[in-house]
Amino acid sequence: MADETKSKNEEPVRCDACPVLCRIRDGRTGACSRYGNFDGKLVRMDPVVVAQKVMDENGEMIPFAQASEDWDGAVISQAPTFLTGIGAKTTYPDYKPAPFIVGSDQDGVDMVTVVSEGVFSYCGVKVKIDTDAYVGPEPAAVRVNGEQVGHVTTAEYGSQMLAIGGVRHLTGGSKKEGNVTCNTMMRLCNKEAVEMTIDDGAEIVVQAGKPPVVNGIQEERMRVGCGSATVGIFAPQWHSHVDEVIVVDDHITAVLSEHQAGKFIDMPPAGIKVRGRRSTAGRYFQVADHGAGWGGTDITDPLDIIDKIDPEVAWAGQRLLMVSTTGQDSAYFELDDDLKPIEKDMPDAVKVVVDRIGENCEPALCTVMFMGGAGGSLRAGVTVNPVLLTRSVKKTLTQVTCGGAPVFVWPGGGITLLVDVNEMPDNSFGYVPTPALVAPIEFTVRADDYEELGGYMDKIKTLEEILENEKVRSVPWQEDHPWPLDVGKQLEQEQEN
Repeated sequence: MADETKSKNEEPVRCDACPVLCRIRDGRTGACSRYGNFDGKLVRMDPVVVAQKVMDENGEMIPFAQASEDWDGAVISQAPTFLTGIGAKTTYPDYKPAPFIVGSDQDGVDMVTVVSEGVFSYCGVKVKIDTDAYVGPEPAAVRVNGEQVGHVTTAEYGSQMLAIGGVRHLTGGSKKEGNVTCNTMMRLCNKEAVEMTIDDGAEIVVQAGKPPVVNGIQEERMRVGCGSATVGIFAPQWHSHVDEVIVVDDHITAVLSEHQAGKFIDMPPAGIKVRGRRSTAGRYFQVADHGAGWGGTDITDPLDIIDKIDPEVAWAGQRLLMVSTTGQDSAYFELDDDLKPIEKDMPDAVKVVVDRIGENCEPALCTVMFMGGAGGSLRAGVTVNPVLLTRSVKKTLTQVTCGGAPVFVWPGGGITLLVDVNEMPDNSFGYVPTPALVAPIEFTVRADDYEELGGYMDKIKTLEEILENEKVRSVPWQEDHPWPLDVGKQLEQEQEN
């Protein structure tokens, strides 16, 4: 009899937000903690986030940092408001319209913003680490808790680069590898610190917007350039103060008197030859192995890279400066009567230029970029004919944002986007246990263009109608971000011209 009178609320609710299809009992949440069963209804646990332009009494926008101080998350009445995909729910696998399709009037132009949380199985994180410290060889495995979550990729100018995630690590390995990879990406994208180890390389700590920590040492400077660039920049400032400068660098070590920059200021040959493979005049590759020493090499004594000193060219009293590409390592020598370099106190005029190298080095930071493909099923939540959305995005008729932040859409097929997570509100990302990452995404387009896309015109609601029945959290709009709804007016002006 008790079974017959069981409350309907005691029956589990099936969550269809991802393929796991959790059966959630009353008062509990699913495996991802994003959805719960309350009174027999499936509820998104986190509030939907709106970004608002906060104005002062003069109608000027208050800077983001100032507006963020003591922010309690309350919605500001009458403030220009953009509904983000954070907390918006998903309609995976998008056999139905997106959770929110918002209609609005922007400067007399009817606009539509389609708002959703995308489930991204095909996604990754690109990490830029500003340092000349050696982190590991290409393409060494990057590991978290012993599981490979990515690899070292090609170094760029003054930065080491990591590729984290991707569908192969999410789904192509063991269950543990997939879960660790998903968790690593989510933490990186949510601006948390993540400890990683690199095979045959370093132990590093990466956090978006923070200095990297390499083998327990917090990096301070991003190098001003390679050795050759450093010589090129500062050659005139060394003129008459030294007879030779050697800039030690993991990639391109430079010798000033041989370099074209030295020729430009009429420096005579100094007769000091360095190890390594000579490239063009004054530029040497492979002067030492990679490491944590000078300029990203394994050198701790800079004289170790000197191969020989030619007695037919060099002279006693010759002034030699050796310096790294960040200026953090430097030493000044003078040759004695036997042409042996003897370390001396650095003259003030030389020290000024060494300090200037450091001054021109930008602070070392970690940059985390989320990269994902907005695939067919996600697009189907926007339009009945997904390819039209792709074409509209490529023609810039449709503006794509993630949590209100501007994105870069890659050329070529599909909607493959790249976004700086530091430009997004905190805790923008979630996950589903498939495993896959969940990221906010918004498509903003003129209403007439949306209709031509085959959009769900009958599902359009005003912002007020949508927010009336939603838990809402407000964050200040980043003042340097373009306002997505302006795309309609801009297109009209372009057409008029």
